[in-house]
Amino acid sequence: MKTALLSVSDKTGVVDFAKGLTNLGYRLISTGGTKKVIEDAGIDVTAVEEVTGFPEMLDGRVKTLHPRIHAGLLARRDLPEHMQALKDHNIDTVDLVAVNLYPFKETIQKDGVTEPDAIEQIDIGGPSMLRAAAKNFADVITVVDPNEYNNVLNAIHDGSDDRAFRRNLALQVFRHTAAYDALIAQYLGGDEEFPDSLTLTYNKVQALRYGENSHQKAAFYEDAMPELFSITQAEQLHGKELSFNNIKDADAGLRMSAEFDQPAVVAVKHMNPCGIGLADNIEEAWDRAYAADSTSIFGGIIILNRNVDLATAEKMHALFLEMIIAPSFDDDAFEVLAKKKNLRLLTVDFDARPEAALETVSVMGGLLRQEQDLVHETIADFKVVSEKQPTEQELKALEFAQIVAKHVKSNAIVVATDEMTLGIGAGQMNRVGSAEIAITQAESADNYGQAVLASDAYFPMGDSVEFAAKHGIKAIVEPGGSIRDQESIDNANKYGVALVFSGRRHFRH
Repeated sequence: MKTALLSVSDKTGVVDFAKGLTNLGYRLISTGGTKKVIEDAGIDVTAVEEVTGFPEMLDGRVKTLHPRIHAGLLARRDLPEHMQALKDHNIDTVDLVAVNLYPFKETIQKDGVTEPDAIEQIDIGGPSMLRAAAKNFADVITVVDPNEYNNVLNAIHDGSDDRAFRRNLALQVFRHTAAYDALIAQYLGGDEEFPDSLTLTYNKVQALRYGENSHQKAAFYEDAMPELFSITQAEQLHGKELSFNNIKDADAGLRMSAEFDQPAVVAVKHMNPCGIGLADNIEEAWDRAYAADSTSIFGGIIILNRNVDLATAEKMHALFLEMIIAPSFDDDAFEVLAKKKNLRLLTVDFDARPEAALETVSVMGGLLRQEQDLVHETIADFKVVSEKQPTEQELKALEFAQIVAKHVKSNAIVVATDEMTLGIGAGQMNRVGSAEIAITQAESADNYGQAVLASDAYFPMGDSVEFAAKHGIKAIVEPGGSIRDQESIDNANKYGVALVFSGRRHFRH
């Protein structure tokens, strides 16, 4: 008779699985709570201590860590010396193991959990049995996921539990225990940002139809302990499934929207803002974001940091948009937007915006990891280096424009008022090229006379200041720090421009 060992934290489906194994001729052995659940269902089961001849001890920390269990798991059935050793010591083989682990992740996510509480939920016997059985998958079936119970029963019944089937189950085990250990390492690592060995684990959210382009395969994964304010934690209420590019654009937009406490609307195209509007209410913020670039917003991703009301929804409904993200939607606003069956509508918890976080990006053969750039300079940080002093309104506009520039691909130039962007130059190989793009776009705006300019990095020469001044810009903010700063200062004084140094660069590659 074959033997199955069942020891699960998640009891979902275990009774039906135990019945199925019994019907297939398996003898069942089990531990603690799992044994009680099976017994209460009227199924015959043997306690592990009856097999080991040794009681559970140390408050359950030691139950299955015994040669009578592990020898039964690890013995190779094709080696006579292994089978003889079992016979000599009166040990039976264990032919199937169903184990899921102590809920470590669920424990550390609870409010107020202490380190001793977390430590007690580090499973030792479970991973040991799973790894032993998975190593010997040629002879032992391993089940770590309750969703596999029916597949396993059917395979045993049909005789299709061949090596390939068992190997796939073993693969699930090693992925599961690796992720479990990685999560423990992350927890114990605490605030260690850049350890010598970086252990991360991600769970698959969905397979994507394709990647950046239709010929590229792709999938979407979330961190095992994701940021609550993130696209991975968004709830999709309506529309087509997210695409690779949707996800990247949404991530960029959420980062931008996290900068603003007042009502704000961020419109994103290709991971750059094409318009950002601020106001006292979300409808006016939308109006300003739309006016910032009514052409590029077509097909864009929109992030609103306030509830979407009917008036704002009706204005957005008039356009082709790919996605709208907000903390919530009024019922009538949702009804209007949902008339477009493909428009993706998502909600995110804007109260969970991070105060500090790390980010990881991939390169061929490795990863780069850094702190997120969550810092922005305020008016109090600014140093006026020109003869002309900026006005109070210009200072507010400079602060806003610099915040936006932080989220624009370098070289980044942003032309803005204190309420909205007017022109954005992104990703050019020289800074004056970005300035030309931003200013050319902004010049046609009715409120261009109030415009200021922000740069994500210093001007390596004075040509950008000169170009901006000749096109009516009256105030500029840049980090400063170039060996040729004086050339920019001289041009600012020559053309009567207020030039402010912020003291910090904000590249975004």
